[in-house]
Amino acid sequence: AHRAGVLHRDLKPSNILIATDGTPFVTDFGLAKRVNVEEESMASGGMGSDIANLTQSGAILGTPAWMSPEQAAGQTDSIDVATDIYSLGAVLFAMLTGRPPFQAASPLDTVLMVIEQDPPNIRMLNRAVDSDLEMVVMKCLQKPQDLRYSSAVALAADLRAWLNNEPVSARSSTIAQVMTRLFRESHHAAILQNWGLLWMWHSLVVLLLCLITNWMQFQGVTERWPFVGLWVVGLGLWAAIFWNLRHRAGPITAVERQIAHIWGGSMIASSMLFWVESIMDRPVLEFSPVLGAIAGMVFLAKAGILSGSFYIQSVMMFATALVMAAVEHSDLPDFSVSLFGVMSALTFFLPGLKYYRQQRRSVR
Repeated sequence: AHRAGVLHRDLKPSNILIATDGTPFVTDFGLAKRVNVEEESMASGGMGSDIANLTQSGAILGTPAWMSPEQAAGQTDSIDVATDIYSLGAVLFAMLTGRPPFQAASPLDTVLMVIEQDPPNIRMLNRAVDSDLEMVVMKCLQKPQDLRYSSAVALAADLRAWLNNEPVSARSSTIAQVMTRLFRESHHAAILQNWGLLWMWHSLVVLLLCLITNWMQFQGVTERWPFVGLWVVGLGLWAAIFWNLRHRAGPITAVERQIAHIWGGSMIASSMLFWVESIMDRPVLEFSPVLGAIAGMVFLAKAGILSGSFYIQSVMMFATALVMAAVEHSDLPDFSVSLFGVMSALTFFLPGLKYYRQQRRSVR
């Protein structure tokens, strides 16, 4: 069907019939769509530009337990050969475990699981399954489409290799592939379009706070309370404004709430440094290099949840903490807080600009 330019879009066990000789037949092409592309493009996984015009964006087509993440999210412009590959993987998963990859009390809950969660490991449900076969199926069930098999032919080749006790391609990964997976966006990254402009404003707020802090330090302010007031009141006020602006932009997802908790925790930890310095009877701002370490941990968490590209920001902020400590204990003027402000602003502004531009393009 793929070679003929046809996507099924609703592959599931009830749509696959097995003849007496064991030959499978795919039935019920009620949701299928024909795409005008070259045969070779279809065989390699490409669908051409016509796919975007098949169905209105936002429409959810398929059966929840067997549909791909892009179908569950209503991203009809993203549906291609990899969509059917995912559903085939879901069918294989059920054949090996006796259940679909995702099942919940209601279709809506199932759709949310398809979008947000990873399927359980097959061998946790059935220890008798060979590890290579598990890898073949799990490759079909990858959230990012480009990590799945590029075509049904490629999937069939791996299954045939497994039957012949030959190495399967799902197990092999080049360094480039590993690095690509490490730094790629997760399926949650789409929420960043809601935060792009806010992150750009946040970068400005952090930079101003740091520059004002350094200016007060150079002016000879040694009392702790002016700095406490600046950071606690400044960050608290900005947090309230930030969250209110995000609320106005639309519903807040569960993942966004998780990110907000991480961000809020970092702001509380940053403000508490003043009290820790006071309890330990240390000079004001002596623990400021810890700000870089806190920011590094925040971006490390974001890298795991949203996009591997944030590992770069995490490393930058951890390195900034070390440089801040070195500057603070050198004979140079102590510009460490300003350095933190510049680096922190860059780590928020650049991705903020990227996702703000994506959001602008998506609404055109």
